[in-house]
Amino acid sequence: MAGPLQGIRIIEFAGIGPGPFCGMMLADHGAEVIRIDRPGSVLDPRDPLLRNRKSLLLDLKQPDAVAVARALCATAHGLIEGFRPGVMERLGLGPNVLIADNPALVYGRMTGWGQFGSYAQAAGHDINYIALSGTLHTIGRAGERPVPPVNYIGDFGGGGMMLAFGMAAALLHAQRSGEGQVIDCAMTDGSATLSAMTWGFYGMGRWRDEPGTNLLDGAAHFYDTYVCADGKFISIGSIEPQFYAQLRALTGLADDPDFDLQMVPAQWPALKEKLAALFAAKPRDHWCALMEGSDVCFAPVLSLAEAPHHPHNAERATFVEVGGVTQPAPAPRYSATVAARPVPPPPPGQDSDALLASIGHDAAQIAALKAAGVVG
Repeated sequence: MAGPLQGIRIIEFAGIGPGPFCGMMLADHGAEVIRIDRPGSVLDPRDPLLRNRKSLLLDLKQPDAVAVARALCATAHGLIEGFRPGVMERLGLGPNVLIADNPALVYGRMTGWGQFGSYAQAAGHDINYIALSGTLHTIGRAGERPVPPVNYIGDFGGGGMMLAFGMAAALLHAQRSGEGQVIDCAMTDGSATLSAMTWGFYGMGRWRDEPGTNLLDGAAHFYDTYVCADGKFISIGSIEPQFYAQLRALTGLADDPDFDLQMVPAQWPALKEKLAALFAAKPRDHWCALMEGSDVCFAPVLSLAEAPHHPHNAERATFVEVGGVTQPAPAPRYSATVAARPVPPPPPGQDSDALLASIGHDAAQIAALKAAGVVG
């Protein structure tokens, strides 16, 4: 793999959601990510979270498999695991063991609630983690239930992306000092961090603790989505005075005195009704032709089927085809250490022989491990 992390080896213990997303991020940017898969694993080659990997199939219920994993981790710079607290220790692969083997190892732990705390051993999902951090409370219309934002905030933003950042930071520290460490990445913590600006506004008295009543949560007429005559949607984000003036000018509202009261929250519902009626009178293409590329702060709300074909996304190659399937391209971009084009995930165990050989196993030993069901 090309990219700024070329030369970094990461061992990823197979999981779902945020752990694989972290592995994808590191692999997309050049790290050699070796996924330890379980017997019976069936991976979908269309899954972007699993791209750019090598795969070793191990039955970690067997001591010989644990020994293989331990030897492989001794050659690595970092590790990703997403089990409940204590599972890796019971396997004999906890951080005390592996960092003793490899003092510079960065041991990344991905959980919902964290390694300690009242909820640490409880099951949960993204919706629960962001509920506890207060983040979910901020998402939704006034007087309605909070709206689950898919699983973008807990699993991916506050989880996998946060762990990828933590891994990169700890890897830099290890390179400078030779000192490895454990990263306790909890999605509850990460989702709280993602809402830092909201907490700042709340502390300054500029954010009401009621969803759907604030500048950025859909209350303001100039920061919301609107339905068009064809049933499609547009987004408006005309916060600053000069952008708001552009909105008024292009929509013919420059001379409507009601819109002079932009920052008066009591006026927002009535002004939103006026804008809703205006936008509903024409199809989305009309508003795109009028406002795309302007300083209104405008964009059409594109579906998953539409987004890859929009000219801006096409010009930037924001989406790529991997194995005949459209998926997001690696991001961000680098001027010097350009990331390679992603490749589909390998079948589980495809790289077992080569990886075992890389840690000193000869052909007879590999055959014996396979015959015993230790390695797939």
